[in-house]
Amino acid sequence: MTAPLWTSAELEKILKAKASAPFAATGVSIDSRTVAPGDLFVALAGPSHDGHAYVADAFAKGAAGALVHTGGDHPGPAIRVDDTMTALTALGAAGRARAARTKVIGVTGSVGKTGTKEMLGAILAAQGSTHVSLGSHNNHWGVPLTLSRLPRDSVYAVQEMGMNHAGELSDLAAIARPDVAVITTVGPAHLEHFGNLGAIVAAKCEIFEGLASGGTAVLPADHAHFGTMETAAKRAGAANVITFGAAATADLKLVAARVVALETLIEAEIGGQAVEYALPFIGKHWAMNSLAALGAAIAVGADAAQAIETLSAIRVPDGRGAITEVPVADGAFILLDESYNANPQSLEAAIDALSAVATMRQIYGTGRAIAVLGDMFELGPTARALHQQIAHQLKAREIDRLFTCGELMACAYEAAPEAMRATHAPDAQALIASLVDEIRPGDVVMIKGSHGMRMDRIVAALKSNPNRT
Repeated sequence: MTAPLWTSAELEKILKAKASAPFAATGVSIDSRTVAPGDLFVALAGPSHDGHAYVADAFAKGAAGALVHTGGDHPGPAIRVDDTMTALTALGAAGRARAARTKVIGVTGSVGKTGTKEMLGAILAAQGSTHVSLGSHNNHWGVPLTLSRLPRDSVYAVQEMGMNHAGELSDLAAIARPDVAVITTVGPAHLEHFGNLGAIVAAKCEIFEGLASGGTAVLPADHAHFGTMETAAKRAGAANVITFGAAATADLKLVAARVVALETLIEAEIGGQAVEYALPFIGKHWAMNSLAALGAAIAVGADAAQAIETLSAIRVPDGRGAITEVPVADGAFILLDESYNANPQSLEAAIDALSAVATMRQIYGTGRAIAVLGDMFELGPTARALHQQIAHQLKAREIDRLFTCGELMACAYEAAPEAMRATHAPDAQALIASLVDEIRPGDVVMIKGSHGMRMDRIVAALKSNPNRT
């Protein structure tokens, strides 16, 4: 029998509220559609949906109890609180507090935080019981939800932490209280809310405000604002700073990253010792993310040699650089799925990856590079100029064909060379037919855009189109 994650008696003490009947929960959920038997269902009230409307559904699926702040009788044990979001935050803080022996690593950054989190989670899971935040559970509800699910006996926990306004990371760090805080890099994401890169750096440095006593910061040595990050970490009480990057001073130094077949071969120096390993991802940015993950793993006492071995077998999440060979008539094409999200820095890295794969394949006589791009959001008054700059990046990387969708990405399309321009459409769905007609065996197709552009629809269509073979 699974040991309880939370008992109603524990919840009553934390939340200072009374349960209608005793219960024990083995999990925590905020989505009635995915409630598992034994879960505590937290009925959050959002702008579009109110979880209180689905409390009965949650109990029908086997929920052990519910946290509510409105409604009358419920078909199972419930704890009524003043506000369920406040209660979830308190529960996350309590989950972290009772895991005093668990080493918690917080990961933030404008680019690469999810990939770094996944690599770090895989590394640590091979060496001890590890709890990792799911998907992009990195915001005001995702962080406390993850920590509320933290098993009592976890050795490690890896928590992705995001933000798009000043003060958000400060609040999240106060809940997570990481032993190690990682900044992957900082780029021009969320400019609409910050105005300049310096302000974004300052907001990312809020992660150090919750750093546990004697904690470690893992920082990008190559970044123009590295000094600011290091100063902020030390001011917050970081006892150690571990650096990664191509800089000669980096503790984990990237020597070379070469694309071979559909892998990136990495040469690095860790603590002055030469190491080599392969990643099943494409691009220098993945090499940097892997070094950040290794630095964080070393900081919590993981074995470096075993960590490197784990990296070579890791798999990337869908939408974040996953590579698929898709059959078509008379052959196959390579799909580079970067569809989950986009900002100027991550898009430039994705274009570099597309170019690298296409160039490698051209050695064997095949390989047109096809970019399929959707709008990037939250870039403020510089949005159109930043989109227009993409055309120069595409030309410099000798991309063969360009498909775009969205009002902003039209700026890139119009600025691109005429021979590169294939199709522009108002949305992702409208691009699919012309893209399907364009693709030939040997092509390399990269899909990227902000999450709200739903570029994943294009990925799904390319993988499932019945007219391909």
